[in-house]
Amino acid sequence: MSIQQNLEKIKSSLPEHVTLVAVSKTKPISDLMEAYNAGQRIFGENKIQEMVDKHKQMPKDIVWHMIGHVQRNKVKYMASFVSLIHGVDNLKLLKEINKQAKKQDRIIDCLLQIKIASEESKFGMTSSEASTVLQSEEFSELKNINVVGLMGMSTFIDNKSQIKSEFNYLKQTFNKLVSSHKQLTTLSMGMSGDYQLAIDCGSNMVRVGSSIFGRRNYSI
Repeated sequence: MSIQQNLEKIKSSLPEHVTLVAVSKTKPISDLMEAYNAGQRIFGENKIQEMVDKHKQMPKDIVWHMIGHVQRNKVKYMASFVSLIHGVDNLKLLKEINKQAKKQDRIIDCLLQIKIASEESKFGMTSSEASTVLQSEEFSELKNINVVGLMGMSTFIDNKSQIKSEFNYLKQTFNKLVSSHKQLTTLSMGMSGDYQLAIDCGSNMVRVGSSIFGRRNYSI
C-alpha cells in the first residue's frame, strides 16, 4: 500500500481524541511530502539535525515533534520552531529548553519521559522524580516551557501482557500527577506495533512510523 493508503487506514482506526504523530526519522522528504499531501501535519523526528534540515525544506505549517533523546547542547538548533519535545527526562534539560525558548521569545511544550521499560538502554524519570520536578521551586521559575503531559516507551518485546502492564503503569502515573497538576493533558505512548493497545490503556498520542512509511533504514 502507498503512504497515503497507510495513513488513511490508520486514521480511520483512531478515536477522535487521539493525536497521530507520523514518525519520519530516516525517511526522505519525498516520503514526508506524500504524507503531507495526504493531510498529515504532525511529524516526529529523533535526531535534531535531521529535523532542522527537513524543517528548512518543507512547508511551514508542519508541526514538528522531537521524539528522541535530547542532548542539552543541541536544543538551540530546534528552539525556533519545535512544537513539542517528548523525551524530557531531567530538570537540567528543562532549564536548557527554557533558556533557548526565552531567546526565541517562545514557550515550548514538553512531555516528561517516564521510564516504563525493563531495558537499561531506555531513558526516563521515575514517577516520584517527575513529581519532585513538577513541585520544585526551580521548575516554577521556568516561564518559557510548558509541561503538558508524559511519554513513555515500552520494552521492545513481543510479550503483550508485559507491554500492557508498562502502559498501565504510565497511565496510573499520569492519573496521579494530574490530580495536582491540571495542565497535564497529553499521554504519549504506543508505536506501530502496539498503538492500539496503548490507546486501550489510555494513550491520547501515538507515534507511528513503519506502519505509515514502511520499514526504517537503520544504516542512516
